[in-house]
Amino acid sequence: MTTPFPFTAVVGQDDLRLALLLNAVSPAVGGVLVRGEKGTAKSTAVRALSALMPEVPVVPGCRFSCDPGAPDPACPDGPHEAGAFQARPARMVELPVGASEDRLVGALDIERALAEGVKAFEPGLLADAHRGILYVDEVNLLHDHLVDLLLDAAAMGASYVEREGVSVRHAARFLLVGTMNPEEGELRPQLLDRFGLTVEVAASREPDQRVEVVRRRLAYDDDPGAFAARWADEERTVRQRIVAARELLPSVRLGDGALRQIAATCAAFEVDGMRADIVMARTATALAAWAGRTDVLAEDVRQAALLALPHRRRRNPFDAPGLDEDKLDETLEEFGGSEDEDPDPGPDGPGGGGGQPPQSDDGPQGGDTAARPEAGEDGEPQGSGAGEQTPVRASEPFRAKALSVPGVGEGGAAGRRSRARTEHGRTTGARRPRGTLTKLHLAATVQAAAPHQRARGRSGRGLVVRRDDLRQAVREGREGNLVLFVVDASGSMAARQRMGAVKGAVLSLLLDAYQRRDKVGLVTFRGSAADVALPPTSSVDAAAARLESLPTGGRTPLAAGLLKAHEVLRVERLRDPARRALVVLVTDGRATGGPEPVALAGRAARLFAADGVASVVVDCESGPVRLGLAGQLAGELGGTAVTLDELRADSIAGLVRDVQGGAKRRAA
Repeated sequence: MTTPFPFTAVVGQDDLRLALLLNAVSPAVGGVLVRGEKGTAKSTAVRALSALMPEVPVVPGCRFSCDPGAPDPACPDGPHEAGAFQARPARMVELPVGASEDRLVGALDIERALAEGVKAFEPGLLADAHRGILYVDEVNLLHDHLVDLLLDAAAMGASYVEREGVSVRHAARFLLVGTMNPEEGELRPQLLDRFGLTVEVAASREPDQRVEVVRRRLAYDDDPGAFAARWADEERTVRQRIVAARELLPSVRLGDGALRQIAATCAAFEVDGMRADIVMARTATALAAWAGRTDVLAEDVRQAALLALPHRRRRNPFDAPGLDEDKLDETLEEFGGSEDEDPDPGPDGPGGGGGQPPQSDDGPQGGDTAARPEAGEDGEPQGSGAGEQTPVRASEPFRAKALSVPGVGEGGAAGRRSRARTEHGRTTGARRPRGTLTKLHLAATVQAAAPHQRARGRSGRGLVVRRDDLRQAVREGREGNLVLFVVDASGSMAARQRMGAVKGAVLSLLLDAYQRRDKVGLVTFRGSAADVALPPTSSVDAAAARLESLPTGGRTPLAAGLLKAHEVLRVERLRDPARRALVVLVTDGRATGGPEPVALAGRAARLFAADGVASVVVDCESGPVRLGLAGQLAGELGGTAVTLDELRADSIAGLVRDVQGGAKRRAA
């Protein structure tokens, strides 16, 4: 067994360690979401926590870790006799992002269930994690159907496995801990709210601290056992302090003054629902117990707010998490209680006294709009010798129409954009299983087994079923796609009002991509070349940031932009062949620069048509005289063209268009 890195040997990361320790003191806090860049000891600290958790008493032989003091009456291994118990270390169960549904919730033996009526059940990870820790590394990459199962289990404290009328239920109460790199995309709001606390971690910029990190890591790699032994005393001290805090927790008093501060803080930051209030109350109580006090102080409430609210105050996907600490202090002061408070926050220790999650520095709001040159009639900015205009702010985003890829995909990426064969969705047929049976098609199975009952010597009530009779249900749902934005940033697009509207439209489509769980990429072209402003990623926030800083001006190398996009798709197809692509070309259709720019653009566009890539051209042409170049380009691409107005979901119904609809009209 590998010796884990000691929790107390983690350098810095006070906020992370405190949040984990508070959950060890009071699992009712609801878990921790750790956000931060790679290489910041996120996983190391989480894995080290399990060694500090007190032992768990369980019923001997129970695969579901029933509490001997209050065994689950519906336990599949029950009923249990009172009295007998054994103690074992608290488990930390890791959920891989690529796990199957059966691996998470468990699996029924469908063949025995049909033929014998026996509930032969193999527990999954939720059963293993009961009364322990369920850890999900890269939780933002977890497939949607697994997220749904986690949400159900976290809400009900139980896991249900149901297959064609046969069901099993068992308790599943666990401490949910997730780590993620925000650059790879955000979490669904429903799952985000299920984490009690959140912390932002970043690598230290202090040379001395970085030296100590390297020194300890090298020492651990050389001899893990000896390194752990050097930290054994500190580990024992923290373990004893957790036990003492747990014993003190029921005696901690949460006064009316502290409750008023909690409620006022949640109201001031406009968080949704009441879960934030409850989590803050539990966190403040755990902070007091961890500090060895029986009264909750204003400082506990403040620290609880910094841990429990940042991930709940996001109003849209592009808002950075964090709290305005000045506003927080004003609210706490305004609604401060009259109860006596001890200014001493309690003894220090690993994570003791807390820390404040590092807040993102968004810089001055609104940007510097002064001294921006205006564009002339030809689209080039006045007073700019370089032909480049300062980035223009996007107009207000709107709800965009749903664009989809035609046909039915293989469901390689979970999402909500295009039709695909998936593990979840409506049943459209049946087939023989390839590998393990996951979704039984009952009618097709019975139909396959029925003709053989006499030959198999059926004599009782049960249906004699063989493995060859089993049929897998074929289901159709939705998949996520790669949405590659190819944006014309040339001088012909540089009129400030028009470019602001273009950026607003792309931002709206990015919001739509976020909600539909797509990967996104951004290619821009201007001057004499095209650039990959953002390689395909799950981080829609990163795409929005690159779009915001996009400058404009110069000629229109349309062919270069299309060829660059084609190369991006080729490389991505090698990396992720199951994910289908949708190209969104944002341009007025003009092409300038070099010999025969229009002919070159047409040849480049026909490469997409030859590969069968779905595409949409967002026609940005404006003015009383329109050349219709974007529509011609859409024909070369084998796609469809829409105007900026037609992208709005609330536009006139007769103007509704999507990729599939455009393909049908061209065929007619």
